[in-house]
Amino acid sequence: MTVALDITADPVELTAALVDVPSVSREEAELADAVESALRRQAPHLETIRSGNAVLARTSLGRPSRVVFAGHLDTVPVNQNLPLRRTDGVLHGLGTVDMKGGVAVMLHLAATVTDPSHDLTFVFYDCEEIDFASNGLTRIERELRDWMTGDLAIVCEPSNAVVEAGCQGTMRVEIRAKGVRAHTARGWMGENAIHALERPLRALAEYHPRTVEIDGCLYREGLQAVSVYGGVAGNVVPDEAVLVVNHRFAPDRSPAEAEAHLREVFGDLTVLDYAAGALPGLATPAAQRMVEAAGGTPVAKLGWTDVSRFAALGIPAINFGPGDPTLAHTQQENVRESEIRRCAQVLTRFVSA
Repeated sequence: MTVALDITADPVELTAALVDVPSVSREEAELADAVESALRRQAPHLETIRSGNAVLARTSLGRPSRVVFAGHLDTVPVNQNLPLRRTDGVLHGLGTVDMKGGVAVMLHLAATVTDPSHDLTFVFYDCEEIDFASNGLTRIERELRDWMTGDLAIVCEPSNAVVEAGCQGTMRVEIRAKGVRAHTARGWMGENAIHALERPLRALAEYHPRTVEIDGCLYREGLQAVSVYGGVAGNVVPDEAVLVVNHRFAPDRSPAEAEAHLREVFGDLTVLDYAAGALPGLATPAAQRMVEAAGGTPVAKLGWTDVSRFAALGIPAINFGPGDPTLAHTQQENVRESEIRRCAQVLTRFVSA
């Protein structure tokens, strides 16, 4: 049975309803059904279509510009943080921050703003929290490219209700050390591969990451070991050990430039995966109007978000949504009700002006 959502309601109450529909990555069908049903019943002014467990809706009013809103329906796995809990104007629970508060704001706009000054597209997609290839936007870009086209994209990821511009790139690399096996009683006859990781580990400990200012936004890079493994048995000198490193790089660097930099630091390595960053894109007229509507000073997005996908398509993109991004994926996820309402008010004002 499809959950009934009232997308014309207070976006705080809508957030609460969304959180209580579990939607771990690859298990979004129930929530996608509810979103699709609500849009078809309560937002008849929109063209609505389904793509897997993604739901897309848009106006076709002939406006001179189009704004694309994007938000993912999925969450990371449950961690004893469902069902929703409320305390003193705060919603607690899985997805309150990442990113059902943002999805609620998008649904509220879709239902209540029927005569916007821009044409609007809403993309509610699946599988953002897992690998890049599984991300619903990969499928949508391939099969429904025109649904991602616009003059500005607003990804409603948590941003503390301020504009977070662009995003950092990310890259994971693997550094392998080789050795020679031997019995630990005669260790001098072998070469210990785990010991050989001392050089790259020292390089990490002594590394000083860049801080880069772009369009007034400060991007702080990072280089961290995220995994290390090796060993054969308790009495064997290991002949192989592996160190995995994650690099977060400012959007003034391409993935190729980031890789070249890591090779300068570590020497030989293998790239496991990467995603390009996105420049702030604040100079465009649409982005400037959004900054004015939001107030405050834009800041850099230090994580990676799907603004990168829109930027790669030549579409300026920013992050704007309720919730503290440092709480994303934690057991303590929570969002202030006032922040959800503020985001809804700001975006309503922006698309109506």
